[in-house]
Amino acid sequence: MPSPPPCETVFRVPSFMLRVQLEDRPGSLGSLAVALGSVGADILSLDVVERGTGYAIDDLIVDLPPGAMPDMLITAAENLRGVRVDSIRPHTGLLEAHRELELVDHIAAAPGKPAKLQALADEAPRVLRVGWCTVVKLTESGIDRMVGSHGAPETHINEVPWLPLDTAKALEGEADWMPQLWRDMNTTLAAAPLGDARTAVVLGRPGGRSSARRRSPALATSPGSSRRFCAEPVG
Repeated sequence: MPSPPPCETVFRVPSFMLRVQLEDRPGSLGSLAVALGSVGADILSLDVVERGTGYAIDDLIVDLPPGAMPDMLITAAENLRGVRVDSIRPHTGLLEAHRELELVDHIAAAPGKPAKLQALADEAPRVLRVGWCTVVKLTESGIDRMVGSHGAPETHINEVPWLPLDTAKALEGEADWMPQLWRDMNTTLAAAPLGDARTAVVLGRPGGRSSARRRSPALATSPGSSRRFCAEPVG
């Protein structure tokens, strides 16, 4: 009998969700990022879970180098003053189901289509772990910025050569249409059609590497908010 082909070893980079409580003061998050980076951790996203008087609770999604042990994250974090690790667990890369359900509930409870659009824009950054969200529509008279989340850039885009849009896609960060301010902030962008090909949800995260590119298809096809909301054209 012929010998079986050799097994191909695939090394997967493990991801973890780290929940930490830290002092709510300038520089505390930066110090945490430096400490985690010192053990080879790559922070993919940050989500503020709770903020109280003098403290904050954040969820961080981090990658570790192959072979690294997750307890290194705990040690690195808790070596800092005022930082406590509440939990650490493997992260599958999927959206948190309870966040999707909350998004569905908030959209469903909003009275009327404009309010539903605003609810989508307001909640999408938290659910998809990005910096901001806007909804734009290509009309005969130009580009209509329909709604935007807190933190969405005040600088409006004047061109949308990627509309009409049939499917979710990452947007080129150095393209001519992109405002210079967005480029200066090293903004990662992704977009997904919303209801019709001429209307899109735009997700952005300043600062480079982002989960927005991976998660934008989920916005367009998730079994909760997006599919229900996109069943009808917007506007």
